[in-house]
This record gives sequence, structure tokens and C-alpha cells, in this order.
Amino acid sequence: MHPAPLARLCHVLQAHVDQGVLPGAVALVHHQGRTVLHQAVGAQRPGAGAPAMAHDTLFRIYSMTKPIASLVALMLMEEGRLLLAHPVSHYLPAFTGQQVYDPATGQRAPAPRAATVHDLLRHTAGLSYAWEAGPVPDLYRAARIGSRRHTNAGLAAALGPLPLVHAPGSRWEYSRATDVLGAVLEVVEGAPLGTILQRRVFGPLGMHDTGFSVPPRNLHRLAEPFARDPQTGTEVALIDVAAPPAFESAGGGLVSTAADYARFLQLLLGRGTLEGTNGPVRLASRATVDFMTADHLGGIPTAGDVLPPGYGFGLGVAVRTATGLATRPGSAGHYSWSGLGGTFFLVDPAQDLFAILLTQAPGQLRYLSELYPALVYAAL
Repeated sequence: MHPAPLARLCHVLQAHVDQGVLPGAVALVHHQGRTVLHQAVGAQRPGAGAPAMAHDTLFRIYSMTKPIASLVALMLMEEGRLLLAHPVSHYLPAFTGQQVYDPATGQRAPAPRAATVHDLLRHTAGLSYAWEAGPVPDLYRAARIGSRRHTNAGLAAALGPLPLVHAPGSRWEYSRATDVLGAVLEVVEGAPLGTILQRRVFGPLGMHDTGFSVPPRNLHRLAEPFARDPQTGTEVALIDVAAPPAFESAGGGLVSTAADYARFLQLLLGRGTLEGTNGPVRLASRATVDFMTADHLGGIPTAGDVLPPGYGFGLGVAVRTATGLATRPGSAGHYSWSGLGGTFFLVDPAQDLFAILLTQAPGQLRYLSELYPALVYAAL
């Protein structure tokens, strides 16, 4: 990669820090088998005397948790212990006999088919995040869906009886589906989700700084956002990760570092195998990773504007279906996702490339998801 555009990438991020848009950030770019950029800018938290941002700063990565949990589900599929065609109710009885809400009539009707594990992985299970107003979101809020006081089993028990916003398989809508998947994983493995992820991914890959909470000895390394969004003035509140939570959210609960998450992306770019200091570490087959990172929507319509034009969705990641159409550069077949707190990654197999941007600036997420790929691809 060209050094001048990589230097410009760092200058642009530093300018955003200087302008008070970002408290700080860590950027990492890996190309053709080596890390060509791992840069920290700004401070770990706002305020005078705050420590400088460091390579090993910890970030709440929110929905960048989803691809990790999704890979574990596919590892269980490889072992014959989890079938994607099985209905969710096969593992979670609370999802038996689901009904679909019809906004035109205000009535509920039996779902034409059961939501499957495949639907959970690709967000076509008829669930929602309940960000908007309406009868079904009101029911989500009344049931405290997403409360960190729930366990995964408690979340499934509360969410299963609620009406669906779409018939399963009929529409893509970003949702609590991966949180439900976390409950499925716990049933199959008979262990808490954090234990499962540690045993199956974090331990084998050497992701020593990744988990659902930050040990007291490492809290000084945790990045924090501005108290208020610098552009809108809206109060910013991120999840508390100072103690182990009851809710180990497969959809958005992990804390990690750029170096740790790079290990996971190296595994994906390596199609299931990571070259380690003591030899290769293999978690999944090449065919399984190819399956995970292919488009699973086809002609299924999407709700909302979370997926940009030119993108479908795989199993835990957005998948670029065409080099054109989108407003950001990228090769067809590249895949990516982001996290609500202000984190983003992309993997481009055609360019033998992955890139990570970590910051804690929720209000800037959409902007950064457009800016960062432009800066990275400029260096090719």
C-alpha cells in the first residue's frame, strides 16, 4: 500500500480529534499478510490529563460482536449439533406458535412458517430492535427487551411470545435476532455465552483482551465517549462494562482491542484458519467461512436504511454484492459491519485486505462508516 495515503488517513483522524468531533481513535489496516498501519490518535477519554489513546485501548464494540457469535453457530453446524433449517422453537420453546402483527388491521395472525436458525443469522426472523414507535415496539419496551438485567434465557422467554413485525423469511430487518442466537448457543452448549466464546474463539485465537466486561486491573485502558455528542448536544451513554453483566449479548456486548479483533478478521480472511506462532489455528472450514460471508438475502426486501445500496447480508455480516451502487468504495464480495459505539471493520478478500476503526463516538458512526473505507482504499 502507498505510504502517503496511509499517512493522510492518520492526519484526517487527527483532524477530527483536533476539531472536537472524536475523543480519539485506533485504526488498523492489514494487507497481503502484514499489518501496514496500527495508529492511535487523540485521548482515551475526554478531559484534561486523560491518557493518550494507545494501541491496546479497550473499546465497546457493540454489534461487531455479531460476526463472532455467528461463526460459533456455524462451528456447531459443522459438528452436527445445530441445524440452520431447524425452527428456533426446537431450541427455545418460547418461540413456538408465533404470530405476525398486521399494522393495517391491528390484528395478529399465525406466522405462515416458523422462524429458523438461518433466519436469526441473516435477520429475517421477523424480529425488531424496536427503535421506532408503534404497537410492537411498545410491547418490546413493556417486556424490557434488551434490558441488561435479563439473562439470555430470560430474553428469549420474554421475546418469544411477542408478535413478529414480518412473516419469517419475508423481509430483512436489523433486530434482536443475534441476541436470540446467543440463547440458542447456550442451550446447545449447556454453558454461558461468555464461556462458549472464550473456549471456542478467544482462547484459540489469543484474543486475551476480549470479553463481556473489563477486569478492574484494565479499566484504565477503557475508552470513553464525550458526555454529549459534540454536534447535537445529545447525552451519550454507553453500556457499563466494569462488572460481568447478567446479559451477555451476542448481538452487542463485547469489549475488545484493535489487535484482538484483527486476530478474528485474520481468521475470516484466512477462510477459517489463522497462522499462529505455534502453527496454524483452524476453527472452521473454508467452505463454512465462504458460506457465512456470501449474500443470503437474494431478492428479499430490506426494512429501514441500515443496509446501504449495493449490499446484501450474510450470516452476521453485510456483504457487498456489486463494486458499484454504494457510496463507499469496495470490491464485490467484501463484507463488513459496525458497532453502535462508533466501531467499524471491513474485509476484502479480492484485495487481501481488512481494516478496523475503533472509537467511542456513537453519533459519528454513519459518517465514519463512509469516511474510513474511502481513506483505506485510497492507499491501494
